[in-house]
Amino acid sequence: MNTHTDSITDAISTNGLESLDYIIILTYIVLLLGLGFLLGMRDKHKTSTNDYFLAGNSLTWWAVGASLIAANISAEQIIGMSGTGYAHGIAISAYELMAAVTIVVICRWLLPIMMDQRVLTFPQFLQKRYSDTSSLSFSIVYLFLYVFVNLTSVAWLSAMALEQMLGVAGMGFNILGVYISFRILFILILFFIAGAYSIYGGMVSVAWTDVMQFVFIIGGGIAVAIFALQAAGGEDGTIKDGLKRMLAFFLDREHYNDSHMHLIVQKTHSYSGFDNVPGIAAIVGSVWVTNISYWAYNQFVTQKALAARNLEHAQKGFLFAASMKMLIPFIVLVPSICAYYMVNTENEEFPATGEILSADGVYPWFVTNFIPTGVRGLAIVVLLAGATSSLASMLNSTSTIFSIDIYQKYIKKDASERLLVSIGRITSVVALILATLAVHPLLGSVEQGFRYIQEYSSYIYPAVAILLTMGLMWKLASDKASLWVAGLTIPLSLLFKWLIPDVPFTFRAGYVYIILLIVFVVLSLKNKNVIPNTAYLKERRMATRKGAIFLSCVSVLSILVALVATVGNLFLPASATPENSVIAYMNDIGFEAFFFFGFFIGGYALVAWTNSRSKVQDSLAVDFSLKLFSTNRVYKIAGTLIGIIIALLYILLW
Repeated sequence: MNTHTDSITDAISTNGLESLDYIIILTYIVLLLGLGFLLGMRDKHKTSTNDYFLAGNSLTWWAVGASLIAANISAEQIIGMSGTGYAHGIAISAYELMAAVTIVVICRWLLPIMMDQRVLTFPQFLQKRYSDTSSLSFSIVYLFLYVFVNLTSVAWLSAMALEQMLGVAGMGFNILGVYISFRILFILILFFIAGAYSIYGGMVSVAWTDVMQFVFIIGGGIAVAIFALQAAGGEDGTIKDGLKRMLAFFLDREHYNDSHMHLIVQKTHSYSGFDNVPGIAAIVGSVWVTNISYWAYNQFVTQKALAARNLEHAQKGFLFAASMKMLIPFIVLVPSICAYYMVNTENEEFPATGEILSADGVYPWFVTNFIPTGVRGLAIVVLLAGATSSLASMLNSTSTIFSIDIYQKYIKKDASERLLVSIGRITSVVALILATLAVHPLLGSVEQGFRYIQEYSSYIYPAVAILLTMGLMWKLASDKASLWVAGLTIPLSLLFKWLIPDVPFTFRAGYVYIILLIVFVVLSLKNKNVIPNTAYLKERRMATRKGAIFLSCVSVLSILVALVATVGNLFLPASATPENSVIAYMNDIGFEAFFFFGFFIGGYALVAWTNSRSKVQDSLAVDFSLKLFSTNRVYKIAGTLIGIIIALLYILLW
């Protein structure tokens, strides 16, 4: 055996994993592939697009909810968010907490209309509501986003963590004179596992295996978090000991202003943390654009709702997912916050092998050093489950968009159902090949993967949020306006990044949203392609006038608050600080985010007012009855509880 092989063998033998850990990992992989292929075999005679891409509309509410969470939680959270949490603190959980609130809103106002439209993809809706050009442009953009941002980042972050936890970071081997790193090998393995069952079985295999993945992610994640707290308690410590020690550490005068245990980051306390989650913008900023675009219009999320048995199952599934989103910060951030405490305390009870070379390496470092045998294998399974479920969902959605919105629309209009399914499978294979070739050039030098995903997604999310939400709800939204917004979103985002590179990307996305919204509204109000607005006119007028007035007041108040903070800051004396000046404090936590919130709410005030007052509407406007928005007791109770819990968290951890 040569020296290189010896070093790999030595590294694996000293990685801390025992036979039990390997048995747990292998059992999980066998169960996943076995279940995926079994489901695919059961439905192999089904060759319709509805069966392959939407599971024949067979998903129950708990399957919808579990599949949403399994597809959503991946290395992006387990590695990327964990790394950002270690570097800057728990404020990054705003993406999860505010997502729960956003999902409640989507359940009430957007999901009913989307389900009522009954389309396979959101580009199909764009074609139906606006034009072929809008549909094609976003089909192409989302295909690039899935392949070159989502697939690559999830695989890269997962493989990076795996090589660290298996003790082979930076190592590789030669096959026929070709050097292959373990990171690339693990990427190929992840792509193979996720691709095998998702390509074979379609949505049926993806969604129902996600239920199993959900159990592993939530159960394993809770176990890892519990043992992390126990480890923070020191040798023979308990969970209570860990909590007491960390509480004392973060309440110490030296660490009191540390951003790590605050949900709202102040600029003067942590500029780098503010750059990721800029203060109050975590609640009222463009995080709303991100969450609405993701949870309402991201194809691999929308597809789970459209695959539900009916609207009731879809809504309950989304509410179930919202409740689970509040649990994700505990699962993801507890180990990273424990790691921050253990690294920065002077206590010598926490000996560790290896160093945290980058923020994204904190989860594998912590698991390798402080999680016991068995649970360590389960921690790896949590990572694998998050990665494979997300990759499988992305592949299924990529194949759906290409097959339905590009191949059938522009290449072969008379394609049979069987051919479209075959094209979908081929598309998935091509997507995997492209992602494999692109993964290292795109992510080789990225330190925080979560930021990479959020920032580059934010280039198109403002346009997505405007086009689809306005298209669904606003009777005057026009095709001309949609084309301008679609064409401007990426150039404007790049321009703002060039002009103000030091401004947090969430603020830049908010500014782009405001400009695009103004363009969209002005062009739509000049729309000449209109017809009389008669459908449900009396019903809408009765229900929306008060709502429009209320939203208008919120909009104006928000903009005034932002103006006071911004203009007032220009006249502050040099001695003013966030500790002695309200205006300085408002700017220190980013009150300018209320500019965005004011325009965001104002847009929907305009929708409510013009829908009920305008005598005309766009010729392709979506007609709907207000009965679609009726809610039952389950929604009211769940929505209220979610709102109360998140409000309490922000009050306690402000």
